[in-house]
Amino acid sequence: MAIRKIVEKGDEILAKKCKPVKEVTKHIQTVTRDMIDTMIEADGVGLAAPQIGIMKRMFVCRPELEEPEHNYVFINPEILEKEGEQDSMEGCLSVPGYIGHVVRPEKVRIQGLDAEGEMQDLVFDGFAATCICHEYDHLDGILYTDRSDNVMTNEEYAEILKKQEEEER
Repeated sequence: MAIRKIVEKGDEILAKKCKPVKEVTKHIQTVTRDMIDTMIEADGVGLAAPQIGIMKRMFVCRPELEEPEHNYVFINPEILEKEGEQDSMEGCLSVPGYIGHVVRPEKVRIQGLDAEGEMQDLVFDGFAATCICHEYDHLDGILYTDRSDNVMTNEEYAEILKKQEEEER
């Protein structure tokens, strides 16, 4: 396995739409393993192929906070259903040092191939649904900053949280 370089905002590759994976080959499996290693090394919860410069419709994630060691691989994913609405504060490995408010579905159903080329059909809600939608957006060249109504530095966000905490006391 290898740690890949993460592409950052400003690189035009992040604004492009990815192409489907034609076949789950050994090379694709190696790339997905590298993506998982890169995501974990960067302390992320998701990583899409364009974030490492590969224009293929695939992403990896570990969206379940109660099971952070459970990694998912989605190749040629399709979001089939969306339900509800939730506010989320999102960061991104390709936009280091910033966080932004985004409205996402509360629940999603996603279908796609796993790393072995087997079809999976899964439902995620809450934070996991946000994570899935965030990574899925990368495949269409969309960053969370394109959807956010309020992007701030991590420091500004920490200040807001601190003030809220003090007001609640």
